[in-house]
Amino acid sequence: MSIIDALLLGLVQGLTEFLPVSSSGHLAILKNLLQIKETGLLFSVLLHVGTLVAVFAAFRRDLKKLLLEGCKLVYDFWENIRVYFKNRHEQEAIRYRKLVSNNYRRLLLLLLVSTIPTALEGVFLSNLVLQAESNLLAPAIGLFITGVFLLIIDFFPAGKKIPKDVSYKTALLIGVFQGIAVFPGISRLGITLAVCLMCGFNKKFAMKYAFLAAVPSILGAAVWELIQVSGLKLSLETFGVYIVGAAVAGFVGYFSIQIMLRMLKRRKFIFFAVYCFLIGTAAAICNFVL
Repeated sequence: MSIIDALLLGLVQGLTEFLPVSSSGHLAILKNLLQIKETGLLFSVLLHVGTLVAVFAAFRRDLKKLLLEGCKLVYDFWENIRVYFKNRHEQEAIRYRKLVSNNYRRLLLLLLVSTIPTALEGVFLSNLVLQAESNLLAPAIGLFITGVFLLIIDFFPAGKKIPKDVSYKTALLIGVFQGIAVFPGISRLGITLAVCLMCGFNKKFAMKYAFLAAVPSILGAAVWELIQVSGLKLSLETFGVYIVGAAVAGFVGYFSIQIMLRMLKRRKFIFFAVYCFLIGTAAAICNFVL
């Protein structure tokens, strides 16, 4: 892979990972059209790491709070176990600590529940996804599906739900739909955001949930791919090229997040929907013509 290829793929990954137009679909189309060859999955891992850094930078306060409350939750859980045995053996009546005591703890548990079906779908559908990425028709179909969901975002009224109002069943449903986005062309952000709004999420909370749900999803994908590249021999020059692509993905990804946060206030996702329909149509035509 040349440095130009790495820059191009990094740019596309950064631009499309956090816009509702499917980064996997664009990368699959680009690789098929330009016949870009990779030496393995390591480049994909590094692209994921780059975009993950972008999420950490944009939502550092929320992620710090989630980590802090997660540690406190584990500590309170352990203390409740200790209290249980003390009450039982010493006939005490010590009160248990409330585990889900604020919105951040609730949000953390909701995100964990959403991650379960997403991870399972990612693992079991991995071989099918690899086949889908090898042609232009699959990402074209995925982009059409994304376009439909984006139309829903614009016309579906936003609700008022915040973390304390959301059930774990809803979080599980969101995770199922997020898992579908492993297929090229289906935007993880777009489909997650659409389902959140359809479930009555507050507009700001829906966007935050969609982005924060990306953290375990992207991290899990990177780890899964890293496992498969164990033992790969790579030259220092090639690794440097990969790092450049990852850096571009992270830098551009950060600004893509800022664009999305502004777009949500205007609710003009119909433009992204039209874009998905156009790119999907072009990819489908190329699939049969080329």
